[in-house]
Amino acid sequence: MVVPLAMGWRNLLFENYPVDPAMLDAHLPDAFDVDTYDGRGWLSVVPFTNVDVRPKGLPARFGLDLPELNLRTYVTCDGEPGVYFFSLDAQGVLGVLGARVFQHLPYFYARISLEGEDGRVRFDSLRLHPGDRPAHYAATYGPSGEAFQSTEDPLARFLVERYRLYTQGRDGSVRYANVDHEPWTLYPAEATVERDTLFAANGFEHPDTEPVLYYSPGVDVTATRSKHWETGRP
Repeated sequence: MVVPLAMGWRNLLFENYPVDPAMLDAHLPDAFDVDTYDGRGWLSVVPFTNVDVRPKGLPARFGLDLPELNLRTYVTCDGEPGVYFFSLDAQGVLGVLGARVFQHLPYFYARISLEGEDGRVRFDSLRLHPGDRPAHYAATYGPSGEAFQSTEDPLARFLVERYRLYTQGRDGSVRYANVDHEPWTLYPAEATVERDTLFAANGFEHPDTEPVLYYSPGVDVTATRSKHWETGRP
């Protein structure tokens, strides 16, 4: 039996850029269709801390903490909506190797620092993965308004209420994992991005649109192991 994973996602910035769907489609495997909102695709940079990562049922003290940075978009596969990751940078060699092997996700080793002060988060990530393009992202971010439930706002719901994570396996197959958590509590956010080469590292021009920014203190999450799309097996 494959045991689900339990974890917490904390201190998140959702830095969401509207983009041309055709541009995204050129970067996606054939099995996926770009999911759009008001005719636009979206590219999102998401820095956060992944805490207490462990097999479900183990106490949190046995979990790993993994500061993380991902670049993602929104897709459907046979009509099923989800998140597609272009890259996930994380600190911790063992965690990165485990995620690559068991979750089949494109994780890269990075040196990441995350500090909180005066209601703001200072996040700095430098990719150091051998043989891959370097990527550096540094930003300070935090809430800038009143809290709201993501389900109350159509765009926020589209961007954050996603319960399936897609990737392409090493053999070219479609793989997915399901996640379960309470609806997000979000805040309007402000962010000062001092350095961002994440788009270039993934073969994108930096979007010339203004991002829609949300902050969340986080949610507790349960995630299945990665499964093969056609067989439903690990």
